[in-house]
Amino acid sequence: MTKEIEIQYTENTTMDKEKAGSIIRDIKSLFKGPVLIANALPVFVGFWLALHFTGGTLLANSKLFWLSIIGSTILMGGALVLNNWYDVDIDTVMKRTQKRPTVTGNISLKTVLGIGISMSAIGLIMLMFTTMEAAIYGFIGWFTYVIMYTMWTKRKYTLNTVIGSISGAVTPLIGWAAIAPAYHIVPVVLFIILFIWQMPHTFAIAMRKYDEYKAANVAMLPVVRGFKMTKRQMFVYIACLLPLPFYLSSLGMVFIVLATVLNIGFLVISIRGFFTKDDDKWAYVMFLYSVNYIAILFLLMVAVTMPAFT
Repeated sequence: MTKEIEIQYTENTTMDKEKAGSIIRDIKSLFKGPVLIANALPVFVGFWLALHFTGGTLLANSKLFWLSIIGSTILMGGALVLNNWYDVDIDTVMKRTQKRPTVTGNISLKTVLGIGISMSAIGLIMLMFTTMEAAIYGFIGWFTYVIMYTMWTKRKYTLNTVIGSISGAVTPLIGWAAIAPAYHIVPVVLFIILFIWQMPHTFAIAMRKYDEYKAANVAMLPVVRGFKMTKRQMFVYIACLLPLPFYLSSLGMVFIVLATVLNIGFLVISIRGFFTKDDDKWAYVMFLYSVNYIAILFLLMVAVTMPAFT
């Protein structure tokens, strides 16, 4: 009898663990965890650099810091959840999104809509407790992603990537504006870098997921105009990144040199795309480089402005 109880206890424990793991996976998928984390970094960097250039300290502005980071993350999370709610028909077709809780039915669409709206409102209100300028940038990012990108251009126009890039590019403006007005050259250049970078980054993903986007009738550039046109545009966008580090001369020569090396590496890989015989493999390399490129570039901005470094 005791052995039977032990077996039953083990089975119940295993089932509980599997259920908990399933819930965690659903939440991670619903909020697009990696995307959310990636968008939080530029907010932090914008905030950090604003402190650096205004002579402020993180300790003295800790309340603003947490309101900015948590508020923007919740707001972006709300936008991503609303994207999942609206795109359930597309996600049902695309293999990489078929396990999202909106598709499997693990979380009802009504619940997802409520979560998205609630998070969006809470995040925006939190940003209002920093500065109205930061809240405005947050709203612009939310509006362009949810309304302009998800609900309007994604299914109809190849310009969907351009529109969607605005939402990601405003993130450093949110962080900076929580401390000081964001008409400074540094946050403006950060906006431009993120805006331009998202184009080749997204195109690389679209090339790798060509069949899925085509099946779902999503108007991504590779699907509508083909790989040759996509590669040419990727090259042009990456070339536009080359002069931008020189507008950030206030970050020092070390930053300019290393950022330029990163840009040249990005450009070299894009040129190789014109000669490759394996587009999928090349697009994967482009994707990996683009992810590491933006992370290294923004972390480098923090490193060169650390008190110990300067």
